[in-house]
Amino acid sequence: MAETKFVINDSKTGKTYQKALEDSTLVDKKVGETVTGDFLGLEGYELQITGGSDSAGFPMRKEIEGTGRKRGLFLGGVGVKTKRAGVRQRKTVCKNTISANIVQVNLKVVKYGSKKLEELFPKKEEEKPKAE
Repeated sequence: MAETKFVINDSKTGKTYQKALEDSTLVDKKVGETVTGDFLGLEGYELQITGGSDSAGFPMRKEIEGTGRKRGLFLGGVGVKTKRAGVRQRKTVCKNTISANIVQVNLKVVKYGSKKLEELFPKKEEEKPKAE
């Protein structure tokens, strides 16, 4: 199975944190569902699935049921940029259920745990090149 990237949004601070896992714990979950953050090492946190994208970069849409991709006629929303109001566009998007083909899952913090996210996701320090 491919590596899945989890992008966690902290709405209080406006920061996002990323974690990549080769884990399939969210398979068959839908966009909008709430899950616990234990599989990411976030004890006490509750996360809501807000979207994602598959291996080809197609975004997930909440209103289309199932797994896989679909070509639909859309007025706007996720994956669609209209130039004028009322113009429909045919776009390929992913359905709302997470499958093995999804490589990025977007999550939003709904309930906070005892530790702060900044402590759980330490900032990476840049290595300075050694002077020879």
